[in-house]
Amino acid sequence: MSDLTQLSLADARQALRDKEFTAVELTQAHIAHMEASRELNAVVLETPERALEMAKASDKRLQSGSAGALEGLPIGVKDLFCTRGFRTTACSNILGDFTPPYESTVTQQLWDAGAVMLGKLNNDEFAMGSSNETSRFGATLNPWRAKGSDENLVPGGSSGGSSSAVAANIGVAATATDTGGSIRQPAAFTGTVGVKPTYGRCSRWGIVAFASSLDQAGPITRTVRDAAIMTGAMAGHDAKDTTSVNQPVPDYEAALTGDIRGLRIGIPKEYRVEGMPSEIETLWQQGMDWLRQAGAEIVDVSLPHTKYALPAYYIIAPAEASSNLARYDGVRYGARVATDGDITSMYEATRAAGFGDEVKRRVMIGTYVLSAGYYDAYYMKALKVRRLIANDFASAFEKCDVLLTPTTPSAAFPIGSNQDDPLTMYLNDVFTVTANLAGLPAMSLPAGLDAKGLPLSLQLIGPAFGEKTLLKTAHVVETAAQFTAQPNNWWK
Repeated sequence: MSDLTQLSLADARQALRDKEFTAVELTQAHIAHMEASRELNAVVLETPERALEMAKASDKRLQSGSAGALEGLPIGVKDLFCTRGFRTTACSNILGDFTPPYESTVTQQLWDAGAVMLGKLNNDEFAMGSSNETSRFGATLNPWRAKGSDENLVPGGSSGGSSSAVAANIGVAATATDTGGSIRQPAAFTGTVGVKPTYGRCSRWGIVAFASSLDQAGPITRTVRDAAIMTGAMAGHDAKDTTSVNQPVPDYEAALTGDIRGLRIGIPKEYRVEGMPSEIETLWQQGMDWLRQAGAEIVDVSLPHTKYALPAYYIIAPAEASSNLARYDGVRYGARVATDGDITSMYEATRAAGFGDEVKRRVMIGTYVLSAGYYDAYYMKALKVRRLIANDFASAFEKCDVLLTPTTPSAAFPIGSNQDDPLTMYLNDVFTVTANLAGLPAMSLPAGLDAKGLPLSLQLIGPAFGEKTLLKTAHVVETAAQFTAQPNNWWK
């Protein structure tokens, strides 16, 4: 039944409804594939017993005609989402073997819709990273390799376990989070589809926090239709999250009509950065041509404060991380390093042993920019830049409906190649952080291959709560691109 793992979420959903196979059979096929794909290190906690238990319950609902929107579909969960009774660590030593007594709102909604949990997926520690190399469980490998090479590549980060699992067909979809590009960049590196919804569209309750004003949950899937289905199931108002927006969730799948005639597609000139590979520029132009041929109008727009986005992001995000991560002190939960000294020495020893280098780096930067004498000079100035960036988008969307840009400045790079160069690593987010700073919906979808046979992707950015238009436009690009390439299963 290994061919069952080749099905998209939408196709598997239809086949289950048509009773071509059972949810248990589908889940067993994915469990076997998950076990055969351990070399990728995408899954940090396998939950096969729970998966089969959920699949059996799904089969009963499928038989009785009470199936949910995701009934019987096996998915993976990023290790940032709290899962009741199952270890949740944010891939950090500081949380030890923390097992939450509660479920995150997003995952609860997925289980209520009938989804099946295969396991918890690897990610950069506390979502801090662009390559999934900072996890306590070790690096996740990208299922893709360059033509003629056996060099391991990064799957992107921080949601590298999610992108790797979906690209390798371990699950039909995966949950992920995006703080500065952590859904879209890994999706781009693995030839998958990643959606970052509008800030407030999906509840953050029960998700381990990195930067609270930037974090947003979303899905990584194989197709745009799958992304529409998952986004609809994950979205919704949550009274437990004060930043959750009380707006009805549209039928995103119904928006995939293929008709974008008259839509205005904005092309921001500031996204043409120095040193960007010509292949990405060519793909960007190809994307414009596809949309123009579908009846859309291409218009030039300007986002003049884009050049300040990365510096502003790497002040605001570490500042919020410094505040959020202060709760990890070895007292209430998680790991504790006992000392012979006072409680302060216990705090120091616990945090020194519990946090990895990248987390320490960001906490120190954040503490610095929030300190007396630097708060106004750095943090307040970054907040003002953030407002200017949001204003730029507001002006741009007066002239267009959706923005089209590259997702990343390069294809996936080798593991270890940028680990000692934080600035180069941070530049991976150059095209993605602006959407987080402005709280806008954005998504990445594969549109071609580079000369080495690695995926390249395009990004779409929409106005607040413009997911319907975003997904409809992406569906047109996906249809035109006809991206069907897959990894060659070298790890099996």
